[in-house]
Amino acid sequence: MKNNMSSIDRIVRVIIALIFSALYITGTVTGVLAYVLLALGGVFVLTSAINSCPIYSFFGLSTCKKK
Repeated sequence: MKNNMSSIDRIVRVIIALIFSALYITGTVTGVLAYVLLALGGVFVLTSAINSCPIYSFFGLSTCKKK
């Protein structure tokens, strides 16, 4: 896979995933929405770890600086 995420994009995704986790742990969000947010947070962490977003690839987008 081609890298298409900048470091700022990766950091923002991890922060959002941490917020989703905190909402679940504190019980602020419950039910189906809690599980959806946890799954979305997992996807954010995974895409940050591999430095590539499939949705960006599908639309031909990239937040990386041009070399």
